[in-house]
Amino acid sequence: MHLPPPDHALSPRTGYTRAHWEAAADALLAAVEPYATADHALYHLPGDRESWSGRLSDGLEGYARTFLLAAFRRDETALERYAEGLAAGVSGVWPRIEDHGQPLVEAASIALALRLTRPLLWDRLDDRVRQRAAGWLADALTARPWPCNWELFPVTVGGFLDAAGCATDAARAAVERGLDRIERWYVADGWYTDGERRAFDYYNGWAMHLYPVLHAWLADDPRLLDLYGGRLARHLADHARLFGGDGAPVRQGRSLTYRFATAAPLWLGALTGHTPLPPGETRRLASGALKYFLERGAVDGRGLLTLGWHGPDPSVLQGYSGPASPYWASKGFLGLLLPPEHAVWTAPETPGPAERADASTPIAAPNWLLQSTCSDGVVRLHNHGSEDVRYDPYYTRLAYSTVTAPSSSYDNSVIVGDDPSRTGIEPLGVGEGWAASRHTAGGGARVTSVVLVRGAAEVRAHLVTGAAPGTPVRVTGWAAEGEARAETLPVLGLGESLAGTTGDGDSLFVALARLTAEPDPVPLAQTVSVREEGAHGLRVRWSEGPAVRVDLSGDAVRVVVEKP
Repeated sequence: MHLPPPDHALSPRTGYTRAHWEAAADALLAAVEPYATADHALYHLPGDRESWSGRLSDGLEGYARTFLLAAFRRDETALERYAEGLAAGVSGVWPRIEDHGQPLVEAASIALALRLTRPLLWDRLDDRVRQRAAGWLADALTARPWPCNWELFPVTVGGFLDAAGCATDAARAAVERGLDRIERWYVADGWYTDGERRAFDYYNGWAMHLYPVLHAWLADDPRLLDLYGGRLARHLADHARLFGGDGAPVRQGRSLTYRFATAAPLWLGALTGHTPLPPGETRRLASGALKYFLERGAVDGRGLLTLGWHGPDPSVLQGYSGPASPYWASKGFLGLLLPPEHAVWTAPETPGPAERADASTPIAAPNWLLQSTCSDGVVRLHNHGSEDVRYDPYYTRLAYSTVTAPSSSYDNSVIVGDDPSRTGIEPLGVGEGWAASRHTAGGGARVTSVVLVRGAAEVRAHLVTGAAPGTPVRVTGWAAEGEARAETLPVLGLGESLAGTTGDGDSLFVALARLTAEPDPVPLAQTVSVREEGAHGLRVRWSEGPAVRVDLSGDAVRVVVEKP
């Protein structure tokens, strides 16, 4: 991909400016054009993978997701092709929108693109095409979505149809119904679960916030924008901490092949005025994510986004992932809706949270602890509250980071017997420098876990209950990649191989862990000392910090910092 020369005066961290975003959008749009059908209604991208929805739906996905990119770019030449494709698609080429079907997802992208470009495309269409398009989209108003972020697809379609004066009663009902349904999944402090499960992931930013906030902004509804924009602003304070110093997002959750769609909520906050982030930090984080992926194989030699994280990687895919699925990354170009003179494009870049100072940040809603170190820019996410066993291992590990991926050897796990499973995760609290949870492990045993962090060092304690005496227990740490190095040291109940066995009653296992890209860190064993206190307690003393007492008995975990 050919990009302009870096501008380190305006963007000292990434070198990226608006011109780089425009060039990247143009290159991505140009690369997919040869794979469009003659009528431009379908985009059949190359490869032997087909999603579980089939080739026709995959071709519609290729149209819809790249159309959204063209809408953010507002390229009238490209939009002409999508207008042709729309006319052909709604004349019998596209599959119908039905209950729980992938076309419902793609209808939302099409409707949003039409709403954003209405004077440039929709208003110029022949009346008959508009009628057929409205008729095709109208099925989205009554099609049953899966009970998760899908509830917002009828909202997005309904918002466009209402604004365009089509099926207004049904459209308004769909908007109200969808917005009402997501209320039950709002937890607190800017965080939603993606459905009834405790599934916390990037769908918060690129779906649960994106669609309601954009709808409120486009509808010029101050009440809704105050509600959803306020939640977005609160979320962004945490979301900004999920990016490492190299621009990488933490590798956690599903649909990771959407990559720099993680930038979408950053731009959305700037677009609507609901963000706690300075303009230069917003661009630094968003540009950092785009640059991170473009420099690591996200785009192949044909200029197409690959199915993976860096390059092709089937481990991050799901059954619904088709050849064009990565183009939900188009959402990351939402910032192009902001005019060139906006401060988000003109302000000098400023450092992101991971670059400014070491931090341990508790996030109560998902019961996460974020641990970042500015010397290497690494961000670690200690997961003590998010679970979606359908997509293990990207939800059920104890920790994730910006420089590692879950491994097939079960990193960051407690293996009871020979079973590494972690289900029924029960959050037990999170605070300054610690997080705790309880889960069901192999053989039905229950494991109460607490992690304490300072700098890059971690103390991980696991109390195993309900296991037969002599049951083997093994703990694992980070699976390091590249320049990062991982260490795990036994402290209590474990041998040098990080394995032990349960006793006659509750059994406590403690290890030190560290993931760092520092070239010459202080030896891990010198950073902290740990002493057992009773059968269920610990006293942790940081070499450059306070002493902390931990009690794992009872239904809750108690963590108390000793007074100097």
